[in-house]
Amino acid sequence: MPAHPRRRVIIDTDAKNEADDQFAIVHALLSPSLDVRGLIAAHFGRHRSERSMQESREEIDLLLRLMDLEDEVTVADGAAEPIPDEATPRDSPGARLIIEESRREGPLFAAFLGPLTDMASAILLDPEIVHRDVVVIWIGGPGYGGVETYPGPEFNLGNDIAGANVVFGSGMTVWQVPSNVYSQVSVGYAELEEKIGGSSGLADYLIRQMAEWNAEHHPEPIESRSLGDSPAVSLMLYPRGGQFRTVPAPRFGREGHYLPGTGNPIRVVETVDVRFLLEDMFAKIRRFGRPAEPPTRR
Repeated sequence: MPAHPRRRVIIDTDAKNEADDQFAIVHALLSPSLDVRGLIAAHFGRHRSERSMQESREEIDLLLRLMDLEDEVTVADGAAEPIPDEATPRDSPGARLIIEESRREGPLFAAFLGPLTDMASAILLDPEIVHRDVVVIWIGGPGYGGVETYPGPEFNLGNDIAGANVVFGSGMTVWQVPSNVYSQVSVGYAELEEKIGGSSGLADYLIRQMAEWNAEHHPEPIESRSLGDSPAVSLMLYPRGGQFRTVPAPRFGREGHYLPGTGNPIRVVETVDVRFLLEDMFAKIRRFGRPAEPPTRR
């Protein structure tokens, strides 16, 4: 296909938290229009592990090995814990990578598939970043208007409420994909097996790790999962594939609920084009597994 300008992207991911980050990472790396400038390993709290950030890093490295991209993509460790308060950053190579890329010419899309710790730290380390051409896409926060998908704080928000408050109060451009939207990107084992099963070792790993995660963490029978992190990728590929509503930026209370905030505008995603998201991802994963065709002689 003809060459076009590529969208500069950073993905900050709690990759070993569940089984959906893996699909989003692979989708981004297989998309020719995205120039993935770095993958940042994020923590996911201490609910299941004392070394969650390190486990995310190990999962990122595994995916890159499966894709033969070990030396092709920059990977940086993010913070191992949330920020202690709204004035104190967690300095890390990941936060520094965000700052470095923000200083380059042209827009930067920074997608956060977990907590906002590293973005908040970048803001606190370099306050001038809020004036640069950076779009923060965050998978996180509860639905608006009382819409809830499960009790308690939304998971990504709950892992760093102070970090979310720093980012939402900063005046940066934020696209938020709340839980009632991201939870609708569901896919079943049968669909995965039919669409990408057997096409490559990478595809089979993606399916297997989803089934293993469900078996370990869900006592009830289950044969599907929400690929809740994938809207961040589809919105970077096709921003018009989402319906947005502009709202005043809120703050988050200690229980993860919305409070009045600074009032600077943020964009809340209300729907995403799930058909495009899934079919584009499936097609690229299948294509990855096909041997390259030799050039045609003329």
